[in-house]
Amino acid sequence: MGTIGTMEDQSTGGPATRRAARPRRARYDAWDATRVRELRRHLKFTQQQLSDELGTRQQTVSEWETGMYQPRGASARLLSLIAERAGFGGYNAEGGDGQGAAGAAGAAGKASGTDGSAAPDDRGR
Repeated sequence: MGTIGTMEDQSTGGPATRRAARPRRARYDAWDATRVRELRRHLKFTQQQLSDELGTRQQTVSEWETGMYQPRGASARLLSLIAERAGFGGYNAEGGDGQGAAGAAGAAGKASGTDGSAAPDDRGR
């Protein structure tokens, strides 16, 4: 056996093994200024209400809607979940959730744990 194989055997206690590839995360849609604003209007939320649902500042929602920044990471994932549950933007094959504004607001509350149920605080703080 060559030097490299011997070194691997000694350092790991056995033959070198390859790490399994990490499973890829589900890719969420990109959120541009127009989509953020349209989702907020679909939910009939103010910027403050949407920011409360997402655990961000109202200024952040404003910056997304003006195109200064784009939601990314956990914020983009949460926007996608809220949109899907609210039947926004083609997430529902029927083109809507059939619940009206009250159902959309309830869906947003369920996505962020503000529907009165015990949900962990996943704001990352």
